[in-house]
Amino acid sequence: MELIPLNLPAFPFKIIEKESKYFIFDAIRKKELLLTPEEWVRQHFIQYLIHQYKISKNYISLEKGLKLHDMQKRCDILVYNENGLPTLLVECKAPNVAITQEVFDQVARYNMVYKVKYLAVTNGLEHYYCEIDHECETYRFLEELTF
Repeated sequence: MELIPLNLPAFPFKIIEKESKYFIFDAIRKKELLLTPEEWVRQHFIQYLIHQYKISKNYISLEKGLKLHDMQKRCDILVYNENGLPTLLVECKAPNVAITQEVFDQVARYNMVYKVKYLAVTNGLEHYYCEIDHECETYRFLEELTF
């Protein structure tokens, strides 16, 4: 399996092969997951949050279920603050998936449920960050996360 380098810091992941399939160890869920291109991005971004922003693993939830218009969905990464409130919602895509308006619309729909202050969208190569002001119903793009 060819794992492309991402625009995120490298991390020494535990990757194993079983029956011609590759698995990556998820330090949050403490289990091996099938290594897909999207999972490659998600695992990198998790480590980026932990090491760059010093976010405790205890404050990170992965593939958290949510109900949206009577449909079950899952967000990729949800980060809570020290008060237990959701503060950052991250949508991860595979590196070959372009970050389009449709991707932003997806994370915005999820945020109708969580109402976080910060949104992030990444395909591992490009990253976009937004700060949401729910009272004024506005948003602004950020160069980096600032929480």
